[in-house]
Amino acid sequence: MALVSGPGRAGGSTSLDQELHILKHVAYIKNLDTRKDELEYWLTEHLRLNGVYWGMTALHLLGHPDALPRDETIDFVLSCQRDNGGFGAAPGHDAHMLYTVSAVQILVMIDAVDELEKQGRGGKQKVGSFIASLQNREDGSFMGDQWGETDTRFLYGAFNALSLLGLMDLVDVPKAVAYIQSCENLDGAYGLFPGAESHSGQVFTCLGALSIAGRLDLVNIDRIGAWLSERQIDKGGFNGRPEKLPDSCYTWWVGSSLAMIDRLQWIDGKKLAGFVLQCQDSEGGGLADRPGNMVDVYHTHFGLAGLSLLGVEGLQEIDPVYCLPKSVITRVFAKS
Repeated sequence: MALVSGPGRAGGSTSLDQELHILKHVAYIKNLDTRKDELEYWLTEHLRLNGVYWGMTALHLLGHPDALPRDETIDFVLSCQRDNGGFGAAPGHDAHMLYTVSAVQILVMIDAVDELEKQGRGGKQKVGSFIASLQNREDGSFMGDQWGETDTRFLYGAFNALSLLGLMDLVDVPKAVAYIQSCENLDGAYGLFPGAESHSGQVFTCLGALSIAGRLDLVNIDRIGAWLSERQIDKGGFNGRPEKLPDSCYTWWVGSSLAMIDRLQWIDGKKLAGFVLQCQDSEGGGLADRPGNMVDVYHTHFGLAGLSLLGVEGLQEIDPVYCLPKSVITRVFAKS
């Protein structure tokens, strides 16, 4: 079970194509695991577990949640777990925050968290302990792994996974919230760390973490809303920073951030959806970063997630905080 392969073929859509090719995208994702004879497949091994999450979430949004074999998916995820409770990108890889979050999201999506209790794996508590061990208690930030790199992505990932597991009490939430505040820039957006350039990906991670912590009251909503809405360019797509090209994945990073602060109506949703639909390969399935470029599972997932936010017909509703189907989030928190 390994859904990251090479970039695939160039997009086959035309500028007039405004149809969502659901079955083509389902087939594209299902076929990714059959390309093990390609060099690109092995060059992307470091993204394997992330790829399963991207592909599986996309399939749920497309209305085909059972398109991948459940038992095989569980076996692959568990094969990536290390002795410290964290997960690596693939079997034998070192544990890292980003892959651990993907593992939790996959198990939650297919209602298989209980599998962590089997075979002496230490249960969800061991996974939570690994995540908590990566918090810097001095400033509240999070590392990606034992080597010490800090990034607001890791803080958001920790909050995402721990809240899904019901283990937020393992970390110092107020100190982490204070760290997020220290990453805010004068334009209202956020960077990788204090003083770093504003970037829409980091805006998503910071707003997502604050949302999970119940502290969106700390955000100047109109100021950050203005910065985010300015990411839409004339072609309809979003860029990640000023003066950059549009990219279909930012339909999610920017769109979800606007949705969290209830400002999605500040952009031209029809024009944005049109840009993303032009990124499809209407023959082979999948989405690219821009029209005519090579498709890949990353942009397929985030492009579809963005279209779901916009209410495009044929897609299931996605949760803007967790980047999981809203039905999954409802099920998880109904149990708690």
